[in-house]
Amino acid sequence: MSARSLAVEVLGRIERDSAYANLVLPAALARSDLSPADRGMATDLVYGTTRMRRACDLLVDRFVEVPPDPTTRTLLRLGAYQLAFGGVAPHAAVSETVALAPRRTRGFVNAVLRKVAASEVSWPSPAVRLSYPDWIYDLLVEELGETDAVVAMERMNAPPPVSTRADGYVQDLASQWVAAAVGAGPGERVADLCAAPGGKATAVAATGADVVALEVRESRAGLLAANVVSTAGPGTGRVATVTADSTRVPLPPSSLDAVLIDAPCSGLGALRRRPDARWRVSADSVARLAGVQRRLLEAGAALVRPRGRLVYSVCTITAAESTAHPIPEGFEVDESRPDGTWTPFGHGWRVLPHHADTDGMVLLRYRRRS
Repeated sequence: MSARSLAVEVLGRIERDSAYANLVLPAALARSDLSPADRGMATDLVYGTTRMRRACDLLVDRFVEVPPDPTTRTLLRLGAYQLAFGGVAPHAAVSETVALAPRRTRGFVNAVLRKVAASEVSWPSPAVRLSYPDWIYDLLVEELGETDAVVAMERMNAPPPVSTRADGYVQDLASQWVAAAVGAGPGERVADLCAAPGGKATAVAATGADVVALEVRESRAGLLAANVVSTAGPGTGRVATVTADSTRVPLPPSSLDAVLIDAPCSGLGALRRRPDARWRVSADSVARLAGVQRRLLEAGAALVRPRGRLVYSVCTITAAESTAHPIPEGFEVDESRPDGTWTPFGHGWRVLPHHADTDGMVLLRYRRRS
């Protein structure tokens, strides 16, 4: 199996079965005997073609009169990605992709990709050029202004850098900053209400704090527990993993020094890490998730002792899922600057993907009044 044939297989799963790229690709790579270089190529082809799907379709559809079948569509997208965005030599992009096509469509795929390779393109809109749904483009322009929005979307079309903690855990730098913003220390009691896969909970535990890590889904709770074991070391606080609904936390009120809520969100700041998310999330999901986030804030606030801390984060960059939430009753805003490349945003802080080559995130910090 070649890198391209594996990519076609995985892309088919994503389109046909609505599989998640970050789950189905690693499984396919684990079954393959590809070299490290070919594994890297397959990863770029899958993630890149998925991210740039809308732009690739525009490149192809100029030369297609009848919509192709799903397998042919996947091959055409793969070829167009290599030609326009993947830095692959045109002859290799065309010939190697054509070789994967069934005999009955090989001539068609060859003709279309040769036309794509030879033609200039006039993009009908920035959203198509950047390969985002119109509603995401419009929302980010409204939130950030056109310049920052376009640069942020361009950065989210590139692969993320790999950031590794001292304990070997791979975690985006902005997520590490969020964990540090909890300000935990040895002997403190902290809850992470949405803990899986465990990056922030284990980072907090590394300070010596004891952590209750909650996750509502059993499958993800297992991943959380495994990561707790793999990151444990000298001086690490205890981590108790609990499978529970974090809007109904099974802990006594006012019993914790700090609560971290890395809330479920639209993920609009982390789209480069989740290549298919831009095609799955919908405009109405932002409002739906905002309701869940408010319930989590209420539940988390009830657990914080007097003068304790409540820290809220989302890997999106919109106000509706962050600063639009009311300040929890009985709490005041912690206005001190957190560590990291944050910029002020309402009563909190925000980092955009192009500020420090991280995921885009919003951070809110509160302290309970005595």
